[in-house]
Amino acid sequence: QVQLVESGGGLVQAGGSLRLSCAASGRTFSSYAMGWFRRAPGKEREFVAARTRSGANTYYADSVKGRFTISRDNAKNTVYLQMNSLKPEDTAVYYCAAGLLNDYSNYVTAYGSYDYWGQGTQVTVSS
Repeated sequence: QVQLVESGGGLVQAGGSLRLSCAASGRTFSSYAMGWFRRAPGKEREFVAARTRSGANTYYADSVKGRFTISRDNAKNTVYLQMNSLKPEDTAVYYCAAGLLNDYSNYVTAYGSYDYWGQGTQVTVSS
């Protein structure tokens, strides 16, 4: 069992930055691929970024590539999402997720691949 707690959301102006954190419980954090997803009002949950369990591979949605960076610290059981050059369309509830995926899985961008989810943190970007 893994429990995930996100933090770091808030209100920011367009062009600003935020850093989300997701702290995981348990001693098997390094066994899990970690992902970030988001759900904007009236929209489906969508993939944002993922990092494989070893940290060797990262994946990004096209909409955030070059602006967002996912990182993980296995010693601290924490995954981060650094968000720069934020846009109003980035406004959403952001969720972190953990999944038992190997480093070469083809499914790291699919939310159905993840077993555990945090409660979400609101990010609002004003224009």
